[in-house]
Amino acid sequence: MKACKSDKITGNVHSIETFGTHEGPGIRFVVFLQGCLGRCLYCQNPDTWQEDAGNNMSAEEIMEKLNRCYPYIKSSAGGITVSGGEPLLQMDFLCSLFRLCKKRGVHTAIDTGAFFRPEDESKLPMLLSLTDLFIVDIKTAEKKLHKLLTSRNLDQVTRFIGLLEGRKNKYWIRYVLVPDLNDSARQLKKLGKVLSGFHYCVNFQFLPYHTYGRHKWDYLGLNYPLPDIKPATDKDIKRAERITFGRK
Repeated sequence: MKACKSDKITGNVHSIETFGTHEGPGIRFVVFLQGCLGRCLYCQNPDTWQEDAGNNMSAEEIMEKLNRCYPYIKSSAGGITVSGGEPLLQMDFLCSLFRLCKKRGVHTAIDTGAFFRPEDESKLPMLLSLTDLFIVDIKTAEKKLHKLLTSRNLDQVTRFIGLLEGRKNKYWIRYVLVPDLNDSARQLKKLGKVLSGFHYCVNFQFLPYHTYGRHKWDYLGLNYPLPDIKPATDKDIKRAERITFGRK
């Protein structure tokens, strides 16, 4: 197991949310890291793509801010969730931060698309040992469509989930349902087949596609790739659940 570097490691932090309620169990202290290799067509945070932006912070500085929120984090059985961008681009920083969290007794979670650099894969076992929960985003179960939606290969995502399965790490999976893109009956049936092979996924959730982050694309001078796609409705979500899991 290759150790992550730990001496005076800092991370590029995009922002911090002190009262998250959807990023894991309980109340979460959510750290959004800067940088992502993916270019998802419906990314809510394109302002996190650039790796050399953000605020440079140490793990100790993060913990100092977390400690101010610790009473309600502890009372709700919550913890810290690191999101992004893609947090797995900063594994050394994650290891440094989560070691401090373990000493403090804080539950640790990572929200990821599994878009890490191949040369960092040897660091994953150490990070996995320090992380209580992974929340993994799957965009589609089809390889060609995944490449189109994200610019990244689906194989890397499934290999990452395979690592979690092999270590018996508990994890969640989330799937953003985008009308007319990844919601066909064929795609959803294939997704259901893939999910049936996962034994340590303890929570699966469809998230409805929305356009709340479009203003960021406009602000950055980027052309939004899905101008004509409408947000997913509750009816769309129920249909997807019915098809994926064979419900009537």
